[in-house]
Amino acid sequence: MQFHHHGYVSGDPRVLPAAGVGIDRPEDLPDEVDVLIVGSGPAGMIAAAQLSQFPEITTRIVDRRGGRLEVGQADGIQARSVETFQCFGFAERIIAEAYRITEVNFWKPDPNSPDNIVRAARTLDDENGISEFPHLIVNQARVLDYFAEVAAHGPARITPDYGYEFADLEVADEGERPVTVHLRRTVGEQEGSERTVRARYVVGCDGARSPVRRSIGRELVGKDANHAWGVMDVLAVTDFPDIRTKCAIQSRAGSILLIPREGGFLFRMYVDLGEVTPETKAGVRQKTLEEIVAQANAIIHPYSLEVRNVAWHSVYEVGHRLTDKFDDVPADQVGTRTPRVFITGDACHTHSAKAGQGMNVSMQDGWNIAWKLGHVLTERSPESLLDTYSAERQVYAKQLIDFDREWSALMATKPEDLEDPTVLEDFYVKTAEFPAGFMVQNAPSMITAEAAHQDLATGFPVGKRFKSAPAVRVADTNPVHLGHHARADGRWRIYVFADPAAPGEASPTAHLAEWLATSPSSPVVAHTPKEADADTWFDVKVVYQQQHTEIDLGKVPQVFLPRVGPFQLIDYEKVYASDPEHDIFELREIDRGGAVVVVRPDQYVANVLPLSATDELAAFFAGVMRAPRVTSA
Repeated sequence: MQFHHHGYVSGDPRVLPAAGVGIDRPEDLPDEVDVLIVGSGPAGMIAAAQLSQFPEITTRIVDRRGGRLEVGQADGIQARSVETFQCFGFAERIIAEAYRITEVNFWKPDPNSPDNIVRAARTLDDENGISEFPHLIVNQARVLDYFAEVAAHGPARITPDYGYEFADLEVADEGERPVTVHLRRTVGEQEGSERTVRARYVVGCDGARSPVRRSIGRELVGKDANHAWGVMDVLAVTDFPDIRTKCAIQSRAGSILLIPREGGFLFRMYVDLGEVTPETKAGVRQKTLEEIVAQANAIIHPYSLEVRNVAWHSVYEVGHRLTDKFDDVPADQVGTRTPRVFITGDACHTHSAKAGQGMNVSMQDGWNIAWKLGHVLTERSPESLLDTYSAERQVYAKQLIDFDREWSALMATKPEDLEDPTVLEDFYVKTAEFPAGFMVQNAPSMITAEAAHQDLATGFPVGKRFKSAPAVRVADTNPVHLGHHARADGRWRIYVFADPAAPGEASPTAHLAEWLATSPSSPVVAHTPKEADADTWFDVKVVYQQQHTEIDLGKVPQVFLPRVGPFQLIDYEKVYASDPEHDIFELREIDRGGAVVVVRPDQYVANVLPLSATDELAAFFAGVMRAPRVTSA
């Protein structure tokens, strides 16, 4: 974490100075905004946290609830989400309070006594080292709290406007704020009264029954899996030996997915309630907690479960549904008009809870659209950037639903009906990268290049998230993870992996550094506002192949040691060396001749280029950033 560059900070450095619209932010919801976020769930709160870094933009977030969520239904936090938390600055704190999944145990009928269950297999949750971050379990409400803190402490000072229910909206063909939103108060003395807010853009993060989705004519299309599950968060006494380990339990009486919760005592059970028909659907929905507990006891026989306290429970039927597009522009009109309304999370894709994807995918939806809105509204990028949101996220949501359909079907299948008794654990291990959140690979677009030079850095696949690796920060000799220094501040990142020459020698790296600092076609020169710090829009870092003891900072090109803040201090945290024990060039298969890796503000690799490809680098950013250069306010 970096601070003090604007003067001595004696308080919490996570509280950034208010700026722009964050100064004297009006307490009441204004009549006109730039972005209106509807719903303060995971997608809405991460969008607010990201947009809080853009103090030029008036962003408000409304929710029909009267206050913060107290008990969330989602709890699974995949490693990709923890990487995201790191980018927003709270990964370490949430890891400390969460439950960490390290193994998954599989229970099946005892071959010698099929009415009983026995532990049949154990598997590591991440045996391939997909991420340096863990797979966590923590209540959704706490995740929202952390994002709310980031949003409230960002320069724009965003806090939710609770007690406003979305009614409907209309989108005009023209006007500075063409979206007219009708809201209704749900609490307080003004309950039932209506408000009208005009916005440039609206982001619907309002759940599976989304009225925002309905207002733009989108429909969730799909079908139910005709299988019901009871879910309960409980405190209980049991003789089941793996109650504090994630388990997939299959017995003759049905299946259970057991998820231990944070705190050491609470756990969640997804309990198989059997097939559902049109005739039995209503009855299954009325299943009582006592019936769910009784079914759980039947499944874990010969063990027993005595529930002492229930935090939350519900009955649901698995449904897999998807909208054809995640914004308000018909497919045949893409490119002819700007999308104004976007939908995220359950508003545009629904699936079972057992794959632990709902909150995780929703957060990536919210982050994706938020940074893009930030760039368009600050005139860094053209409005065409907004078309990439639906194009990227709808494809991944379809892949998720296909994955979840197969996983849910396997969980619901009786053990005796499986062709291979190990199919469930084999599927879990084989597909581990997908539920961990790392199978997203964005297709080529204006912000994701063709992988023409992928061979230069095969460990950083274009379109996939930037997989961090160890390096040594030269200035303070600290071993760090290279990707952990990135923050959700809206900046693009240009990682220069140097050729074998040392700083001060004539080399491709030195030539690139000179071009980045001085050429009119360099993205740093061409697009950074004149009066802004050199790294305001582009975070340029270098990683040398030498060990840190061999790097002379006095010979490092100045583009890697930019001057920042009102005192024009030198930022020393952009120069890295290879870690002798974990060489990043070997770990990520980076060509020893060097390479440039361009990373988007949401951590996805956008391009891989040779050190000499200055024309290609300039052309890529010319398509991403607006021209001519726009000065800051």
